[in-house]
Amino acid sequence: MAVLSLSGLTVSFQTDGAPVRAVRGIGFDVQPGEVVAVVGESGSGKSVSSRAVLGLLPETASVDGSAILRTEGDADRELIGMRAADLRPIRGDEVSMVFQEPGTALNPVRTVGWQIIEGLQAHELEQRVDYYPHQLSGGQKQRVVIAMAISCDPDVIIADEPTTALDVTVQAAILELLLSLRDRLGTAIILITHNMGVVADMADRVVVMYRGEIVEQAPVDQLFSAPAHPYTRALLDAVPHLGQEDGPGLLDESGDVVLDVDHLVVEFPGGLGRPAFRAVDDVSLQIRRGEVLGLVGESGSGKSTIGRATVGLQQPTSGTISVSGPQRPQGLVAQAGDLRARDRDGPARGLLQPHGGA
Repeated sequence: MAVLSLSGLTVSFQTDGAPVRAVRGIGFDVQPGEVVAVVGESGSGKSVSSRAVLGLLPETASVDGSAILRTEGDADRELIGMRAADLRPIRGDEVSMVFQEPGTALNPVRTVGWQIIEGLQAHELEQRVDYYPHQLSGGQKQRVVIAMAISCDPDVIIADEPTTALDVTVQAAILELLLSLRDRLGTAIILITHNMGVVADMADRVVVMYRGEIVEQAPVDQLFSAPAHPYTRALLDAVPHLGQEDGPGLLDESGDVVLDVDHLVVEFPGGLGRPAFRAVDDVSLQIRRGEVLGLVGESGSGKSTIGRATVGLQQPTSGTISVSGPQRPQGLVAQAGDLRARDRDGPARGLLQPHGGA
């Protein structure tokens, strides 16, 4: 028997003009222990339909249709139209949600342990931990969000693009964690994604959405081997394939160097007598005009810190950064006036200055 059944689910949003219908009468079932992937392009209604189930849409939304929750020991419950006071204890306890961006799902002024405790205390349980969200990498934050989602052993987890912002190594670990929960607890999982590789690895069944409607439903093997709808075929055809193409390169290697990072080091204070943490360790790179440089690595490897340092949003510990002009010394920050001057006058003459400079 399905733990969650959607039927005729329709969601419209009020606007200054005519109402916008984001979801058009969709329906599907999720069995205990089953992973159902809901796929489709951005704006197809995937996330809106899942949020409608938990009553997480804004007041401008109008929701019709049915979402029946069936859990052991309880009578069938209709979630659509349920009062907020009645729906609140169901969220987290019986149906949990893992949001796409863990940074926005966490409260920045509360420790992650407090936030897990809050979810547990709402259902008379306990937990711990002492870090704040800004002290964690993206993968670590997503694990916290999942810990919050599973802390009360829900019957259904709705995972809304849970790995979009994560690197492939952390993505694999997060997906493995979700599958282990399914195997250990018998949790049903609704996986909302546009990543067909993730669908192939995780899903038992696939629901394809396009412009607010379901255009195809099928077991994962059948959908990949014999997609029935043209849109499904287009989704599969759009999956990139790694390979090598013969032909001349597009980059003029004689072009000017527009960014030169030399022996960059960025450290963060350890605090409470602990040694400093070195996030970037002696990194050097160059980018020429018209070049696209891919900076890859696992979560916490220093990619974003390098990017912030190059635009002056993070003060380097040592090293030099040259941006379309002369080299600047260590200890750099971008001044707002310099950034505006660059936008106004073209290539940065003084994008980066010594910290405290005028």
